[in-house]
Amino acid sequence: MADTKENLPVTRSPGLFDDFRKEMDSMVERFFGNSMTTASKTGFPSLMTEGAVRPAIDITENDAAITLAAELPGMAEEEVDLTISDGMLTLKGEKTVSHESRQDQSVVLERNYGSFLRSFPIPDRVDQDAIDARFEKGVLKVTMPKKPGQQAGERKIKIGG
Repeated sequence: MADTKENLPVTRSPGLFDDFRKEMDSMVERFFGNSMTTASKTGFPSLMTEGAVRPAIDITENDAAITLAAELPGMAEEEVDLTISDGMLTLKGEKTVSHESRQDQSVVLERNYGSFLRSFPIPDRVDQDAIDARFEKGVLKVTMPKKPGQQAGERKIKIGG
């Protein structure tokens, strides 16, 4: 009896998929570190590596101002430095590690810690002397008022002939 199409064994080319998988694993390791592909001694893989801090940033704009909000959970105002230099707003800080130990139980603690530095260009329409910053409940809010008569967006430019 001849094999029909449905009874034929499924084979795959060993090289193509395996090479792709190895390359993807390598890219993930380079980006996140070994913690994504190797479980820690507790058996749980970690999503963060030591020293990895990147605050989430939201930038919004209205007619009066541009506002930057940075999420810095677990940080104190004293651990954050905000400067303006050469038309750049720079946010930097360091989140330190807090250790917790227990005698009779295994505990998994994941904390995001390390130093960070983020810089943002300040648009010309911002009054740099009026920039104000507030820190409340782990969120740094930087308000950058616009110079009088400055509007955001684009304008159409007439092309002459």
